[in-house]
Amino acid sequence: MKLRKTKQEVVYNDVEILDAAAEGMSIAKIDGDEANNGMVVFVPFVVPGDVVDLKVFKKKKNYAEGRAVAIKKHSPRRVEPQCPHFGTCGGCKWQILNYDDQLAFKQKQVKDNLERLGRVDTSLMRPICGSDNIYYYRNKLEYTFSTKRWRTTEEMDAIDKETLANDPGALGFHAPTLFDKVLNIEHCALQKEPSNAIRLAIRDYALSHQLPFYDIRNHTGFLRNIVIRNSTLGEWMVVVVVSSSSNPDEHNLSQQAEAMLFPLLDMLKEQFPEITSLQYIVNNKYNDSYTDLDVVTYSGKDHIVETMNGYRDGKTLRFKINPKSFFQTNSLQAQKLYSFIAEFADLKGHETVYDLYTGTGTIALFLAGQCSKVVGIEYVEEAIADAKTNASYNGYDNTAFFAGDMAKVLTQEFITTHGRPDTIITDPPRAGMHEKVIEQLLLTEAEKIIYVSCNPATQARDLALLASKYKVGRIQPVDMFPHTQHVENVVELTLKKTIKTA
Repeated sequence: MKLRKTKQEVVYNDVEILDAAAEGMSIAKIDGDEANNGMVVFVPFVVPGDVVDLKVFKKKKNYAEGRAVAIKKHSPRRVEPQCPHFGTCGGCKWQILNYDDQLAFKQKQVKDNLERLGRVDTSLMRPICGSDNIYYYRNKLEYTFSTKRWRTTEEMDAIDKETLANDPGALGFHAPTLFDKVLNIEHCALQKEPSNAIRLAIRDYALSHQLPFYDIRNHTGFLRNIVIRNSTLGEWMVVVVVSSSSNPDEHNLSQQAEAMLFPLLDMLKEQFPEITSLQYIVNNKYNDSYTDLDVVTYSGKDHIVETMNGYRDGKTLRFKINPKSFFQTNSLQAQKLYSFIAEFADLKGHETVYDLYTGTGTIALFLAGQCSKVVGIEYVEEAIADAKTNASYNGYDNTAFFAGDMAKVLTQEFITTHGRPDTIITDPPRAGMHEKVIEQLLLTEAEKIIYVSCNPATQARDLALLASKYKVGRIQPVDMFPHTQHVENVVELTLKKTIKTA
């Protein structure tokens, strides 16, 4: 292996990429010899089996970071990406990896985390459930306007200073690690049409009518964000987020902002009759969050509707989704995920079920027709309001939903009041469950716990803490997000009979 230095960086020639790693990276090794295996280097936008010239730009004590400056030999696992922004956009880093290999690496990721971090017996682990659609599978995308357009080095070298100074900005996704730079997106392969057409129409209208893009550093400008959602029923929601004042406490639309916004919304109504819910939000805050802000319906409904087939009974469940609602962003895979949860729960009809971290109650309502009672708990009050609405919408009166900090709500007093659960479904955020929640689960001694996680590492940690009273059974990984490193995992836990109290 030859190496050469360029400034403070070092280029290693003919380095083989060995394996896939976390965060969409791949792994190579450098500086190895007969005495050691070498240092691990994390490299983006390459796949195992590639042979590359590798520029290492950061070295730590135990690892390094680098990038491929030339690909000498293509791996047989490599495929052509469909996205024109691959390599510059920070998302979908595995697009160049054959989908079967993506699934194999995700399966390995789950298995390694459970065995290494949780000492879990994975003998009942099933093959990962892949997604039928690996492109155009998302039902929600959020885009950002910015006066700071992110450009590649080649683009910067090719542009003159005057053009650069007069650039109005970009509409697209944030550049990796840069809060104020946005990559101008021409086509995203994650959401079906007319998603791209709607975004481009908004951008073209804004440019032709000189509507100012938002500058998040100086808190000036008008257009901030757009949110595009759709359902399998063909309903579309578009939410335009604007700023109308430099006062973060002001939430009304000024006359000047109204004169700019309403013609834009009228254009969308006329050009895209598919839009069944057209809304806007005024956000004058110094951040992009809008869960605490009012949403105004300009045209159509204040929500869209998604459906899902119930487990066993085949009942069609209907979910109202508003701009602040959480719903799994891969609708078809969500159906499969919830079916695995229901299969593992194996409810007979008499059970009391607790659904922890219930969100908008989708899992709770998926199971409500199979049990006596479902109790859902969630931190976000707006999500609980959605859960109650959807319970009524689907005619379920055997559900109860409560908002609050899980560690504070799930107490012995709460369980005494609402009934001891026979089965617990827990689907916590990436950080996993709080130790106090795990302690309460151990005290409760439900017959079954179905643990759903988007982070196998924290799931493994929690499973190790539950191992004193629970035995791991079936394990089912599910790929909700093709071309990314993310993987969902469902684990069945059964109470050890020798420990169960009377």
